[in-house]
Amino acid sequence: MTKEKKQEYTLRITQANKTTLVVILYEMLLFYIDEAIEMYEGANRKEFRLAIARTRNCLNELMVSLNLEYEIAVRLLELYMFINKELARAEARADIVHLNNAAKIVKELHRTYREVSKNDCSGAVMQNTQAVYSGLTYDRGQAIDSLTNNVNRGYRA
Repeated sequence: MTKEKKQEYTLRITQANKTTLVVILYEMLLFYIDEAIEMYEGANRKEFRLAIARTRNCLNELMVSLNLEYEIAVRLLELYMFINKELARAEARADIVHLNNAAKIVKELHRTYREVSKNDCSGAVMQNTQAVYSGLTYDRGQAIDSLTNNVNRGYRA
């Protein structure tokens, strides 16, 4: 993942509510699956395994964030466990068929959560972060994001 992509995800995470965080995790998961496929096709086995490990880290974050008191969370856990098995099979067999199987499920979950997030009006999970204003200034055809100067950023006084 490029430095710019990491910065983009970081910015989105600081501004996200709970539902949007799940959407972002799905996007990261899909990004790493695509990266693993790219590394496989380039015959770079070390980076292939590393991309799968990153994918599994995203998946683990989704799994531990579930509230298993609800039936839907139990069903999601079952899906996540299946995806995890597909990732393990892909790594053990060096076969992208299993990555494609996992990606199909994640894409559908991503699509669904993206729709749900449109109705979530709750505030950002992270508090006391820099405010971001997009489009206040421009640079050769692109909008520039501006950050407010918050001396206490991340700390509560």
